[in-house]
Amino acid sequence: MSQVVTTSQSTWASKVKAMGPGILMASAAVGGSHIVSSTQAGASYGWSLLFLVILANIFKYPFFRFGAEYTAETGKTLVEGYAEKGKFHLWVFFILNVFSALVNTAGVAILCSAIIASAFPMINLTITQWSIILIALIWAMLLFGGYKLLDGMAKWIMSALTIATVLAVIIAAIEHPEYSADFVERTPWQLAALPFIVSLVGWMPAPIEISAINSLWLAEKRKSVDFNTEDALFDFNVGYIGTAILAVFFVALGALIQYPTGQAVEAASAKYISQFVGMYASVLGDWSRYLITFIAFLCIFGTVITVIDGYSRVNEISLRLLLNKKEAGQNSLKIWMTLTAIIGLVLIQFFAGQVATMLRFAMIGSFLTTPFFALLNYILVTRENKNLPSWLKILAILGLIFLFGFALFFVYALLIGQAG
Repeated sequence: MSQVVTTSQSTWASKVKAMGPGILMASAAVGGSHIVSSTQAGASYGWSLLFLVILANIFKYPFFRFGAEYTAETGKTLVEGYAEKGKFHLWVFFILNVFSALVNTAGVAILCSAIIASAFPMINLTITQWSIILIALIWAMLLFGGYKLLDGMAKWIMSALTIATVLAVIIAAIEHPEYSADFVERTPWQLAALPFIVSLVGWMPAPIEISAINSLWLAEKRKSVDFNTEDALFDFNVGYIGTAILAVFFVALGALIQYPTGQAVEAASAKYISQFVGMYASVLGDWSRYLITFIAFLCIFGTVITVIDGYSRVNEISLRLLLNKKEAGQNSLKIWMTLTAIIGLVLIQFFAGQVATMLRFAMIGSFLTTPFFALLNYILVTRENKNLPSWLKILAILGLIFLFGFALFFVYALLIGQAG
């Protein structure tokens, strides 16, 4: 792997300066996978799925890390690396990424709209109508540079949500919630629960193609800050491990507060958002309802912006490289953002505001494309870098076996009509 020449040595000061892309990746990750799937996993099945959440984070780690490491060492983005390996690699990535961009935009936008609908029921707008307003607003923000404002707010939004979640879990653990008299333990280890498990893994901690977006952010960061691979990996690890730990806390939130009550978990919708906020209120007090709703909204709102912006940038660069164009057109990125927003709205309209169905579709779609994105990253990095740590290569191979094996099992269960 060709190295980027840098004279800088890694210090705590250089590590702090390099931070940014990893935090943005974390803010993109904490959405449906944490606020919805992780919390629902704990609320529906207690601690049963905690090991699977941890396993998904461990097995996906190498493929996310490859993106940061490749860009830090070569100065090139993952997309540029795919292009150098041949058009086939880039076409596979581009086609999969376009699909992911559309379904994930629709998925996070409809979830964000559900939060708004839950907070303002008196306005009497449907989730689809809120989605139109939301995506139109974000589209305008991105075209006129409003993203920079939210970029600066990302770490504060993440910090507020993290503090509130950790505090709620600690209080719930101390209070030891009692199980209801008619409590019946539920198990996820049955084929009927397979679609939920698949959706949980699909976005845990984020779709793997986010590694390409993170690669772009890192390359952009390098234009203004001098850092080396060690600094870049520090930033990446802080963001990635932070989201993995936070996922565990969201599982604990559901397992400690709602699971003992035996109360059925609402499907992802405005009703579920009320249920989610109620978990915090039950231990922090009713005063926290509006605060948690506002924080959750900002968190998902930031995710929607990051998804539309990030996927559009990656797709624009991918198509440009496929067409052998060296320079980007003046309006090409704006066109991609507009197309992503419009087709995302078409998908939302198709699902008629059914938040749970749209989210499940997006998460399962990510689950099925994940092994291929992982394989692309593995092939690119291992062919260029012969000095990867042995433990990382072994973990990557185990991850590929886990992801492909799980995907094939799910497809088989679908074909025989047993997947839920």
